[in-house]
Amino acid sequence: MKFRIGIGYDLHRLGPATSLILGGIQIPHEKGLIGHSDGDVLSHAITDALLGACGLGNIGEMFPDTDARFKGVSSMQFLQKTAEFIRKKGYEIGNIDSNILAERPKLLPHFPAMQARIAEVLGIPADNVHVKAKTMEHLGIVGTEEAIAAEAVALVYLE
Repeated sequence: MKFRIGIGYDLHRLGPATSLILGGIQIPHEKGLIGHSDGDVLSHAITDALLGACGLGNIGEMFPDTDARFKGVSSMQFLQKTAEFIRKKGYEIGNIDSNILAERPKLLPHFPAMQARIAEVLGIPADNVHVKAKTMEHLGIVGTEEAIAAEAVALVYLE
């Protein structure tokens, strides 16, 4: 099969972390995402989508939160290593489409920087990465601002 599609999802609690990182960009906010790494749910969802598209497992298998090497690291490292790994398997990244699920902060002004950073790390054109945001209408753990989630779809193809 020349083209393959993968889907990824991640959710992290908001809390007294030092910063809120989404798509490799620091976003001004009074809370941060709590995670073993930097908690970047967008990058985690994209990593899972890419791994899934290639049938290569998931982020928890590749970068387990039980491994001290990944404590506090930038999730951009996960994306970069994933891109390297899937290219070694003969795949190239076509495009990424993603949603961030959050009540606050407003993310629209940060989309261009997120898209550019993700594209840079993956080695693809910035217009091949699309980031959107949705609120949860104040419902559930995301709606009550206890967490932020992200979902992503990735298209890959054999070179």
